[in-house]
Amino acid sequence: MTPLPDRVVLIGLLATIGLCFALVLWTVKLRPSPEQQLQWRDGPAAHLQTWQSEATPRAPGGQLS
Repeated sequence: MTPLPDRVVLIGLLATIGLCFALVLWTVKLRPSPEQQLQWRDGPAAHLQTWQSEATPRAPGGQLS
């Protein structure tokens, strides 16, 4: 069996790399981001503070007990 010419090997190699690059770009474009990154102001302390303020007992007149 005769070896392939250099031009055929290079074209095949470039086509394979281009195909992989196109598939990665296509996959990233079609898949939306799962969720936004957590910001420092959205940390657990901010959520805990609102949860605690909602859980404080109030008297029937609407004032804090």
